[in-house]
Amino acid sequence: MRELIRDNAMLLPAISRFDIAFGFGDSPVATVCRDSGVDTDTFLSVCNLLSGYPFSSDSISLHSLMGYLKHAHTSFLDVAFPKIRHHLIDAINTGGADEVSLLLMKFYDDYVAEVKRHMDHENDVIFQYVERLLAREIDEDFSISAYSVNHGHMAEKLNELKDIFIYHYKQKENTRLSAVLFDIIICERDMMSHFDVENRLFIPAVERLESNLRSLLRTPSGMVGDEADEADSQLSVLSEREKDIIRAVACGKANKEIADQLCISVHTVATHRRNISTKLGIHTSAGLVIFAIINHLVDVNDVKPI
Repeated sequence: MRELIRDNAMLLPAISRFDIAFGFGDSPVATVCRDSGVDTDTFLSVCNLLSGYPFSSDSISLHSLMGYLKHAHTSFLDVAFPKIRHHLIDAINTGGADEVSLLLMKFYDDYVAEVKRHMDHENDVIFQYVERLLAREIDEDFSISAYSVNHGHMAEKLNELKDIFIYHYKQKENTRLSAVLFDIIICERDMMSHFDVENRLFIPAVERLESNLRSLLRTPSGMVGDEADEADSQLSVLSEREKDIIRAVACGKANKEIADQLCISVHTVATHRRNISTKLGIHTSAGLVIFAIINHLVDVNDVKPI
């Protein structure tokens, strides 16, 4: 973890937004994430994206990523924006307030209000939609693609405010103003990085979840009445060890990995899989994945591509 910060100090806000406490010493990333209840793959994907390294959205935990995004919203709305406003008023007052100064403050306040509306919508609508998806509730009237828009204009408006001050606002004492303009530049970059995480990690992960659920709806998964009884009957013929095997297969583990995880031999894993195939009439890993999801043995978000 220490090396991540040495490589890119701009990851400090990301670490705090994952609700990871500082003071982690020389602990490795996996240990720090585990102790903080954060999905390691998600944390590293965000850090790699922000640092300009290759990243993947394939193994994202939406629970961990939404926690990160919610903390980012709080950071902007409750910390960064009020701090900039306070320093902006102080800087403008130093040169004497006038009508132009008041208009610039209104520009800033209107901008913050726009961002707040956007982030409140994410918190109250988008994230709630994803929570329902994670609970296997699909909304055919909504998809994340309808929300997938270019957020860049929000950061651009902050840049526009900075440029107005630099190129058009005249006052002799600029020490405080230059300091707050620097804060605006950092905030603008932070906003762009935040929108990058949403566009390149969050939205693709949600689209994949939507696709998986809609694929399941096209299979015999909407089970009620006799169908539900049949599903219960299928589960009842499985031993707890066989269910463990199915969960591991659905999570993308090979026989050797399953054997190591369950502390049994590879031969025993193969025997269990043959017995499962006989009992369920399912002879492929893809079939076991669908069975595991339909019967709630695994969460859709934990499934690895076969």
